[in-house]
Amino acid sequence: MKKNWDNPEALPTRPMPHHASVPGELWIGGVRVAPATVLAPMAGVTDTVFRRFIKNASMFTHPAQPVDHARSADSTPSAVPAEPGCSALQTPASLAADVDAATSNEVSGCGLIMTEFTSADGLSRMRESKRQRYLTYYEDEHPISAQLFGSNPATLAESARICQDAGFDLVDLNLGCPAKRVVSCNGGSGLLRDLPRIQEIFEEIRKAVSIPFTVKFRMGWSDSSIVCVELARMAEDCGLSAVALHARTREQGYSGNARWEWIGAVKDAVRIPVIGNGDIRTPEDAAAMVEATGCDAVMIGRAAPANPWIFRQIAQYTLSRQQTGVGVYDQPTEMDRYRMIRGYFDRLMAEIAEHPEVNGPAETDLEKRLKRNHESAQRDAIGRMKQFASWFTHGVPGGAALRREIFEARRAAQVIERVEAFFTERAEAGWTTPAPDAGFQPEPDSDLNQAPSAWG
Repeated sequence: MKKNWDNPEALPTRPMPHHASVPGELWIGGVRVAPATVLAPMAGVTDTVFRRFIKNASMFTHPAQPVDHARSADSTPSAVPAEPGCSALQTPASLAADVDAATSNEVSGCGLIMTEFTSADGLSRMRESKRQRYLTYYEDEHPISAQLFGSNPATLAESARICQDAGFDLVDLNLGCPAKRVVSCNGGSGLLRDLPRIQEIFEEIRKAVSIPFTVKFRMGWSDSSIVCVELARMAEDCGLSAVALHARTREQGYSGNARWEWIGAVKDAVRIPVIGNGDIRTPEDAAAMVEATGCDAVMIGRAAPANPWIFRQIAQYTLSRQQTGVGVYDQPTEMDRYRMIRGYFDRLMAEIAEHPEVNGPAETDLEKRLKRNHESAQRDAIGRMKQFASWFTHGVPGGAALRREIFEARRAAQVIERVEAFFTERAEAGWTTPAPDAGFQPEPDSDLNQAPSAWG
């Protein structure tokens, strides 16, 4: 299923927010989420490497300062045109915290991160060593929520216990994935046609874990069967700690516009926190959603891979509006983009290094297994490099040429060489080109191409 990850012409013109801002904090059960922004679970995207990059990119120095548009010796022009009320440049004077700086004196703009959605059936059948790999996270990722999908109440409850025992702060149930293979197993949004089964799942998971339990769902299967308000009330009655609504139906997939009025309807119907999701691409969108719906937090999905700094920008925008009445936020420089993409690649290469390569012919069973592991890890890393580069070079002048070169690469070292050459050439040219690279729409992996789902 194509996700239309970047199709601004399909978005409605949202009114500029006048009063509301993204809240500074949200309590989900006993877990504090500050600020009230959430990285959505995305199959094939939100692995531990990407989640930590989002956390890193979200760090900002309190407060954001207006930018001097005069170029200093150590600043570079942004490739991204300024939005209304935004700074066109990011300089050390405007944002002391670089994306790879220490975080001791900084604040994260992303309050909660979520894993890729994980098959409860697969998780319950895995041997312990494999399970630990799929549930890997680092201490700097807290608070973190593990998302599960499936349709068997007992299996989902067991998998929720596994996640709790693994140290996750929250567990979340996926009732939103529209992928055919997931729906055909009555998982994801397929369950929206069976509310009694959902209630049974809610009750079993709630009995199984003591950590906060949440659910992410869509409005309903189709326009003729919208169930989001009824489902939210059921969640509250079953003791869930919060709900998140992606304001589209399963039939819509990722097309059309998110209908925020249904987020408002859910907020009016329940007392537990409501998280809004759908069509947030800028800080202005995040504030507009809060103003239009009254939701307690915002969840961002498809905008994050193309702009990992969006959480920091929301925090800066909110803070500057509170202090001055004018929302401003910094745009990433090309040096920021270079550091981010290289850092992401370096972490992927570190994963390859964990699989020792056997030089020469593999003769023993152990040598053959090690060689297969190394080759598999390298293929996966190269695939993720290409995927990440396609998102991350959108909007960078000349990015289309770099993407073509990366897609032609066969080894991880070739990908890195081409990225280095591209940004070196851009730096030597003063980071300037006649016009930005426009019109590119990243092609995401399908919803089933996630690392930890484990279908069998």
